Amino acid sequence: MKSNATKKILHDALILTAFTLVLGFVLGGVHEITKDRILASELATEEAAYRAVFAEASAFEDLGKAMEEINLFLEQNGYKDSIKSIKAAKDASGETLGYVVNVVANDGSQSSITFSVGIESDGTVNGYCITDISETPGLGSKAEEEEFAAQFREKDVESFEVVKSDADDAEEIEAITGATITSRAMANGVNAAVEVFKEYLQDAS
Repeated sequence: MKSNATKKILHDALILTAFTLVLGFVLGGVHEITKDRILASELATEEAAYRAVFAEASAFEDLGKAMEEINLFLEQNGYKDSIKSIKAAKDASGETLGYVVNVVANDGSQSSITFSVGIESDGTVNGYCITDISETPGLGSKAEEEEFAAQFREKDVESFEVVKSDADDAEEIEAITGATITSRAMANGVNAAVEVFKEYLQDAS
């Protein structure tokens, strides 16, 4: 006969197994219930970002570009950034106004920064809209504020350069005080979007 100690071990093991199974079932059910809401929220955030950089667009169509090829191109050209997707901004008649390039800047001071960059068909940058950022509150988080973001708007330049003094030229971006790394991450990400536009999108516009 099994000892009382052995019976207790088996009893406890069965209870633990049953508890684990029930907990797994509950968590799985919660995930199924919430995943659609989370996805809908993410899509709404992205759509709002597209409209922030292309207010006049009526629709945004995914180009279906091969991101692996594009990101390899960026890596080979010294960028740490990656591109999530590219959307064509269309007017009411279906004409392409430009593109929204969705960038992940991987060189932020705290973590990666995800944002959408609007680029018109002639290469003019409409600006950017951040969709995910974890930079230091009151410092790097100021990348979301108008004072810094406006420096990128309505600019047609080869690339942007961050400076710590007053910006004198169109391509110069005055760094956020105390957040030079974040400032450079944003500039590098916008530059990556411009580079992708010139290499893959300009001739198609």
